[in-house]
Amino acid sequence: MKAPTNFRVHGAQFNPDQHPHAPTIDKSYIYMTCDSELLVFLEPENPDIGLQLPGGTLDPEEGFEAAARREFFEETGHPLLGPLTQFAEQTFPYVSSEGPVLHNRRMFHAPVAVKPDEAWDHYEMDPSDGGDPILFRFFWVPLLQPGQAFHVDFEHPLPALYTHLSGKSV
Repeated sequence: MKAPTNFRVHGAQFNPDQHPHAPTIDKSYIYMTCDSELLVFLEPENPDIGLQLPGGTLDPEEGFEAAARREFFEETGHPLLGPLTQFAEQTFPYVSSEGPVLHNRRMFHAPVAVKPDEAWDHYEMDPSDGGDPILFRFFWVPLLQPGQAFHVDFEHPLPALYTHLSGKSV
């Protein structure tokens, strides 16, 4: 598979060298694929955020894979029963509402033979920021479609996913 090269990114970043004491937050994300499609979601109430992937912050004493499975269920409403394979790691500087933080991200691939649904809406009832429930609108996009507007660098691991899926470099 050939990796697209012209993705756009929404989200604020900072220079970690200018914030050496920024806290680190562990995150897990799921890149679910069915054939050549990737599961993504939008927040209809915040459409400028861009495409996102299921996942989020680890709870205390929780491992990355356990967090990935829990977050997937909380955000999609569907259990994640199949195998997960970690295919990438990323340290991502992010400006949150509380200031600069470093996201220590682990990305997991979840292949499925059958889509849980073609498209659906689901509310995350317990957002990590403690706010009101958030409406997520899930759908599938072609994995190799360039130019999709991803939020906070979620497109960055796609070349590693292409390599993982094809077993060769892109």
